[in-house]
Amino acid sequence: MNGPGMAGPWYRMEQSEEGTMRLTRWEPFREMDDVFKGFAPLLGRWPVTRPVEDVYDFMPLADIVEHEKEYLVKIDLPDVKKEDVKVLFDEGVLTVRGERKIEKEEKGEKVHRTERFYGAFERSFVLPDDVDPKLIRAETKEGVLTLTLPRMTTPKAKPLAISVQ
Repeated sequence: MNGPGMAGPWYRMEQSEEGTMRLTRWEPFREMDDVFKGFAPLLGRWPVTRPVEDVYDFMPLADIVEHEKEYLVKIDLPDVKKEDVKVLFDEGVLTVRGERKIEKEEKGEKVHRTERFYGAFERSFVLPDDVDPKLIRAETKEGVLTLTLPRMTTPKAKPLAISVQ
């Protein structure tokens, strides 16, 4: 449990639709994202999360890395089948949504603690202008979804001499 002076995520107990209690993560600073998003026009377009109107059960963690020829987005999705994940691209926004399904309790089995998150999730990222959407690839391996976002090769503008009339 967390208390004054203790670091780490906070949790709270909630009752599910089935009537069972489950431990859910409480993120009190999530609202701060909206404050920082206001500065996005000043910082340029970079892969950032987009606000989602629906409430989702959990948000998988993501890493975004820039390379010379591509961007890589890695999202932790342990115990999520690839059939339960959808990757969409629309108007410069890459969206990953899916669901981690709860395991069925076996007869005679008594669960003492469940700390993993289950249910629907969605992550959206505004992509930089130099991403080629036609070449985006998605691959899942060992519980990690890797999105490869190739950069478009745009020829650098050469200096052009303009004659003065």
